[in-house]
Amino acid sequence: MAQTTSDYLISRLYEWGIKRIYGYPGDGINGLMGALRRQEDKVEFIQVPHEENAAFMACGHAKFTGEVGICMATSGPGAIHLLNGLYDAKMDHQPVVAIIGQQARAALGGSYQQEVELTNLFKDVAHEYVQMATQPEQIRHIVDRAIRIAKTERTVTCIILPNDLQEIEYAEPPRAHGTIHSGMGYSKPVIIPEAIDLQKAADILNSGKKVAMLIGAGAWNAADEVLEAAELLGAGIAKALLGKSVLPDDLPFVTGSIGLLGTKPSWDLMSDCDTLFMIGSSFPYSEFLPKEGQAKAVQIDIDGKMLSIRYPMDVNLHGDSKETLKALIPLLKRKEDRSWRKEIEDNVATWWKVLEGRAMTHGDLINPQRVFWELSKVLPANCILTSDSGSSANWFARDIKIRKGMMSSLSGNLATMCPGVPYAIAAKFAYPDRMPIALVGDGAMQMLGNNGLITISKYWKKWSDPRIMILVLNNKDLNQVTWEQRVMEGDPKFEASQELIDFPYATYAQMLGMEGIKIEKTEDIAEGLSRAMSARRPVLVEVVTDPSVAPLPPHISFKQAQGFMSFITKGDPDTWDIIKDTYHQAIQSILPGK
Repeated sequence: MAQTTSDYLISRLYEWGIKRIYGYPGDGINGLMGALRRQEDKVEFIQVPHEENAAFMACGHAKFTGEVGICMATSGPGAIHLLNGLYDAKMDHQPVVAIIGQQARAALGGSYQQEVELTNLFKDVAHEYVQMATQPEQIRHIVDRAIRIAKTERTVTCIILPNDLQEIEYAEPPRAHGTIHSGMGYSKPVIIPEAIDLQKAADILNSGKKVAMLIGAGAWNAADEVLEAAELLGAGIAKALLGKSVLPDDLPFVTGSIGLLGTKPSWDLMSDCDTLFMIGSSFPYSEFLPKEGQAKAVQIDIDGKMLSIRYPMDVNLHGDSKETLKALIPLLKRKEDRSWRKEIEDNVATWWKVLEGRAMTHGDLINPQRVFWELSKVLPANCILTSDSGSSANWFARDIKIRKGMMSSLSGNLATMCPGVPYAIAAKFAYPDRMPIALVGDGAMQMLGNNGLITISKYWKKWSDPRIMILVLNNKDLNQVTWEQRVMEGDPKFEASQELIDFPYATYAQMLGMEGIKIEKTEDIAEGLSRAMSARRPVLVEVVTDPSVAPLPPHISFKQAQGFMSFITKGDPDTWDIIKDTYHQAIQSILPGK
């Protein structure tokens, strides 16, 4: 039987090391589905009953493995559904290739059914490379370029295949004028700054008396070097959310997350430092960094375009975090005065007591902080944590103590809803022997998370270790936006936009063959989590939580205080509960444990 262009495309992906594709079928990619069936011993197709989830899974695969993630969708509406997950990958600098169908070549330009101008549609999200094939001879170099560019630029690329082309016999490009003859393979280069710039950076870091470090996902492979530099400089280390699992939270000088979802020690670290050392992070919120002119600053980033755009740096080091730190560390001098480090460690120790005190306050409904505090105690040693956007991200950022060996991620720069569940599924396929745990709000579950449970139900019996856990905060409220309406706008809760139906998440999971656990009382949290950790099948834990617990920022601005007082006086439906909960949290900030 002759090899079709689809057969060749799948075999070429396999030669590039691709072993898994997330997607959903449709008549725009029937040829590709046939090729995947013929080569299912090489490349596994994971059926994902919503293309947005497929794109999130490809992004999650890339985040947790460092490999290229692949998603596939049919023409028209299927391709359109991919976009949000692909933007998530693009904005967090992840290598993902989207392979999408298109109507037959002869119909293009004729307003045919499901004909969408896909090249233009994907030109932004896949701006480095989006190409529609029109001849079999193109397939080789289109696949090679899409994967190589995704790897090189750490970005999204896109291949578009008209459905009639998928069935045509593949032909190698002839050795003739006007043809392309590409090859495979890519080796990541080692990028290190010039010696003169390393010395300039060392001079600044050595002269600083109060050094603050900020690390992100770009420091993932450089944990040991970050620690060595911090020890020499007597520095504290704050973590952007994408860098939460770079270092464990039990280190006494790690101040935790930074930003609106961050910690007071991170705020104090940046407010009081005289030197800023940023490594592998594009953390965007300048109000949480030192005031301009307050601190001398050095930045390391593998992407030269991201240097000196968050804070005016004195030295910009374009390079790999690990190798750059290796070259820089011999130039650093150990600071003998450790008073700054001692101040940081005291602040961190006090903060953990504050968080524990806040978690232990409760009213009629469960305090969500308590859920995450108790979960943190029982996390498996090498689990993989994913968080959705929303209030669940607040408690993930602050109350979860990451330990060495764990991995974690969420949607960083796009901050979109819905990646929590698909990220966890992708992590499970990538690491079958590890336990992924998705931390998700009820808004994200109703939007797309419930759909992701269908994928789990389809595949879990094939997993050698079936453990995967979805933790759902059921507060019947789009809680993060509710609080943004209150504090940022000074408006009371708009019930028509914010209230959610009370969906039976645990019961739904049971209907799909998973274990479902519902927790409605504070005293049942520990036992419920224990049951979940010992489950021998996928488990969904639904916790009925209090929407009135405010996700207090590490520092409350005058405008935020005005907003808080404003919505209180405008008749918010939860005013009394909010006042009580906020009072108890504020007391813990002053008198931890009281």
